[in-house]
Amino acid sequence: METKPVNSQQSTLSSKDSQRIVRRYYQYLKLEKGFSPNTVEAYMRDLDKFLIFIKDEGKDFLHVQLDDLHTFSALMNDIGIQPTSLSRILSGVRSFYHFLVLSDVLEINPTELLEFPKKPKHLPDVLTVEEVDAIESVIDLSLPEGQRNKAIIETLFSCGLRVSELVTLKLSNLFLDDGFIKVEGKGSKQRLVPISQQAIHELQLYFLDRNLLPIPAEYQDFVFVSHRRKKPLTRVMVFLMIKDLVDRAGIHKTVSPHTFRHSFATSLLEGGANLRAIQAMLGHESIATTQIYTHIDTTHLREEILLHHPRNMK
Repeated sequence: METKPVNSQQSTLSSKDSQRIVRRYYQYLKLEKGFSPNTVEAYMRDLDKFLIFIKDEGKDFLHVQLDDLHTFSALMNDIGIQPTSLSRILSGVRSFYHFLVLSDVLEINPTELLEFPKKPKHLPDVLTVEEVDAIESVIDLSLPEGQRNKAIIETLFSCGLRVSELVTLKLSNLFLDDGFIKVEGKGSKQRLVPISQQAIHELQLYFLDRNLLPIPAEYQDFVFVSHRRKKPLTRVMVFLMIKDLVDRAGIHKTVSPHTFRHSFATSLLEGGANLRAIQAMLGHESIATTQIYTHIDTTHLREEILLHHPRNMK
């Protein structure tokens, strides 16, 4: 049975109907638009981010309003999604709603007035070493999550991780005796990243607390877990934690988990590190991406970090 055009007054869409419409959109991209399999999968991955958000908001995609889209866009920005990537995601959402109108599922496209983010004309805010220290100084280490949060700040700053890489970091991928961690980045691509002795120290202190937690077997391998939920932290939880610390430290900059990544790269560049080394550390496929701050072997990579990162300078 075909879904009739809806408006905001109609009842919530059933899960079965939702899945059927999304499958029809998949076929539309594949057959009518003639997109390649990789492009179709990229569209569906981006759409899935939006659908999960809407579900968490207690809505279905047929009853979305412009304010919902603005909230989604703001959240993506807050957790470190860059303007270029956010524009792509929003473009995919707009494509989906264009399909819904084209298919007579909706009468009005809620994305028509949605504004896309502008590319920044300057680098985002970066933190000095003193500001990172100030953020760490306001962490209450008497709280169960205090040492964990300090280890998070040090790991972000010392390794330049994306927040998604931080929350999926595994114990089995820590090689602390060798001074490296293995990170799974975009497209499930793995890279070895040197880690400073200070970050290693904070992690080892955190593990003393973590080892006392009754973590379920399926989450045992995740490094950073919630003390209350006994599950891996989410990107939003890390963002909120950092926002609270920055406010309490009295730092008047726009700071998110991604800020530590920019600060890491900027510190290395200002210290004289090779641009290719920074590219390898950040997991950028193109050197052009790294050059907004202006594959070598792991031995030379570690030398670059030991020489130029402020956490390794005495």
